[in-house]
Amino acid sequence: MADKFAIVTGASTGIGFELASIAAENGYDLLVVADEGLIEAAAQDFRLHGVSVDAVQADLSTLEGVDTLLAATAGRRIDLLCANAGRGLGHGFLEQDVADWRRVVDTNITGTLYLLQQVLKGMVARDDGKVLITGSIAGFIPGSFQAVYNGTKAFVDSFADALRNEIKEAKGVTVTTLMPGPVETEFFDRADMLDTSVGASESKSDPADVARDGWNAVMNGDAHIVSGWKNKIQAAVAHVTPATILAEQHRKMAQPGSAE
Repeated sequence: MADKFAIVTGASTGIGFELASIAAENGYDLLVVADEGLIEAAAQDFRLHGVSVDAVQADLSTLEGVDTLLAATAGRRIDLLCANAGRGLGHGFLEQDVADWRRVVDTNITGTLYLLQQVLKGMVARDDGKVLITGSIAGFIPGSFQAVYNGTKAFVDSFADALRNEIKEAKGVTVTTLMPGPVETEFFDRADMLDTSVGASESKSDPADVARDGWNAVMNGDAHIVSGWKNKIQAAVAHVTPATILAEQHRKMAQPGSAE
């Protein structure tokens, strides 16, 4: 058993898989979770680094799913939490089923906040621990045809800033927000956005590069990291561009059929 223990959510694929791989390379025992059976196959890869890995399949859009994850820690001290699990959803809001958009909200916000609250209580009490939250530069942009997802990321980005200030007296605890742009993962397939300009784009970021940026930032105790120089520019421009213009720009990227 290693002397360092990390939880990585959404670890079966994409950024979460890469974060868990880096943590294993750096000698962290792992508890990894996803809402699909692929998590056990991913865990086998992480074990190749010689660390202990427990895998849990749980739906983190529910409090019960988060409780299942927390129970799997068996009371072990959590040194690092990578709160990466997230869900997207394309198409116009009025066309979306309530169950679908609610699952986006409950995964990206409710489940994430509940997990953060439970883990950070222990970290703050002992004044030691690191948290990496996967936000997005989407949180800076009104997300036409991806409105619920972008709205949840705006919440997460803002919430992390507020939380960081609230616990600032706990000098040994750091909260870092990773804010990538579009990443080459299963996200766009799962969000039914493969026929969009952004979904079909070949210029999306490599999840390994994004995870490495996030890892370096959380290890340094940085407050934020926007991954990729193009995304840094886009984030800066978003802060000074009117919302109506940003929404129209996003429409051109995310409207169904815009890949044609």
